[in-house]
Formats: sequence, structure tokens, C-alpha cells
Amino acid sequence: MSPPTPRLRRALLVLTTALAALLCALAPLPAAADGPAGTARADTARAAGDGGPADWTARPAGGGADRDARPYVYLEGTPGTALQDRLAVTNSGRAPLTVRLRGDGRAGAWIGFAADTVTVPARTRAEVPLALTVPPDAVPGDASGEVVADDGDEEIRVPVRVRIGGPTLAALTVEDVEISGGTIRYALVNRGNATLEPRLAVRADGTFGTLLDRPERPLPLELAPGRRVERTEPWPDAPALDAVTVRLRVTAPGGARDEAEASATYLPVAPAVGGGLLVLGGLALLGSGAYRRRRTRRGDPEPPGAESADDRQPTTETRPLVKAGPLVKAGAES
Repeated sequence: MSPPTPRLRRALLVLTTALAALLCALAPLPAAADGPAGTARADTARAAGDGGPADWTARPAGGGADRDARPYVYLEGTPGTALQDRLAVTNSGRAPLTVRLRGDGRAGAWIGFAADTVTVPARTRAEVPLALTVPPDAVPGDASGEVVADDGDEEIRVPVRVRIGGPTLAALTVEDVEISGGTIRYALVNRGNATLEPRLAVRADGTFGTLLDRPERPLPLELAPGRRVERTEPWPDAPALDAVTVRLRVTAPGGARDEAEASATYLPVAPAVGGGLLVLGGLALLGSGAYRRRRTRRGDPEPPGAESADDRQPTTETRPLVKAGPLVKAGAES
């Protein structure tokens, strides 16, 4: 006999899994653990250029109107060098404004200010020099952080991006792929030293063919070096009964590429309960019938007229024969 084909083996796996689920369908199902929503976390703090409070703003400074509109501080240098820039704080209110300045994030920790606390008169703009020193042991690639300006009531965050000279490595992995109903969960991790803009392709195969095939598309996020982001991929038309394998493929400029997969079996719960009871009842009836047949065969009465050897008794008594000897007359002499 030839071995079963892969498709037949998958069909047998589905049937075996369905039968196992039928037998335990009455058991309560575990509640799904609450997890992260899967999308990239949105920054709650207001960034530079979003309008800000009505009476003050903070943004990268420059010599002209075009440079004043920079959305972030951008610096380039090699490990061990000190890079210079300026932050502009504009007070459009009618009272003096005092703000405290600090760095946040990886690149923010490398920043020093000419003054950590700045008081800006009414209707005045002040420019605060800042210096970013790249550590001597910094890994070549991209680093990011923020400059935070806080007046005690609100804060403005100015993004900072640093390109560190040297060879760069683009490395990206997709991990922890899970399938939960109509949702595919996964995590992206930047394993290199360059900021990545990942792209994602999704494919799902069932027992009898392809169920989902989404071509590669860009994801709405920038993945900084060392950053991990958990995301979800919706699958609203997931099958009701099938064994599926989902494959995720991620890529990014610079040659970064990775793939991962996960498997799951879909089984409707309501039909499983009724079917399980039906199967169990049928098995019980079959077992009961077989048991009765065995009992009947063991206890059948003997046919009329048939007697066992132990029940037969002799009808006439058999006695031993005695041979008669010569007759002797009493009183006769030889």
C-alpha cells in the first residue's frame, strides 16, 4: 500500500482533532488573555510643530524661516564627536515664561544644554544652545531621542535623530506569531543598528488550499534600533472548520528579511457539543448491543432432546452374571 499523500494526512489530522474536540466539548473554554492591541504605541505627549499651547512653542532653531520649520533635530557624527544645535523657545504670552529642559531616550541622554532652566520674557524668543556628544563606543547606525521643554503645566517634545558614522546593519525579525480567532498577533524586533521601515506580507493555507494571500505592503511605523513592537493583523473571514498555517514575511530597506509561521485548528463549538453527544450515544448503543449478544450466546438453552453425558442415567440395572456349578444332592455319597 502506498503511503498517504500530504493532503490526506492533513485531512486525517483535521478529523482526529475534531473527534478529540467533540469528546471534550462540554468542558469550559479558557478565556483569552488580554494582550496588547498590536499597533504601534502612539506618543501621548505633543511633539513640536503640532501647534502647542497658545502662548508658547519649542522647536529646533535656525537662521531662516525654512529652518525654523524643521520637525526634529537631525545630527550626524562619528563616535566620540560633539555635535552642536540650538532650541528655540518662543513666548507669545503677556507674562514671562520659565521652562525646564531635559533629554529623553537614547540620544536624549547624550544632550547637554547651556542652561537647564530658561526664563523667556513676554513676546520674546530665546535660543538655547545644546551639545550632543556621541559616546566613543556608540554602534554605527541611527539613534533617536527627544528634547523635553516643560513649563510645569504642559510639555513639548522635540524629536532628535542622530546618524552615527560607520558601517550599518539592517536586521529585522518577526516573532511570537499567534492565531486567535479572527486575529493574527506578532512582534517585530529591530536587531540591527539602523532605523527600519518594515513591510509585511501574509499568507494562510488550509487543508484544501490557500485561504489568505495579502501582498507585501508598508507598515505605518519606524522601528528604531533595538525596538520591539507588538502588532495585530485582522482576519475577519477566518474559516469555521479547518487546520490552517499562517506565514508572515517582513522586509526592510538594506536587505533585512525574516519569516515566521504558526498553525491553528478552527472548530465550531455549538455543532461540536451536539455532535459529541450523538457520537457518544452511538458508541454507547453499539457497546450495549455487543454486550447483550455475548451474554445471549453464553446463556442459550439446549435444544429439546439434547442431553449432556452427565445427565444420562442407565434405564436398566446391569448385574454381573453368576455361573452355576454342579448340583449336589443332599445326603448323596460319592
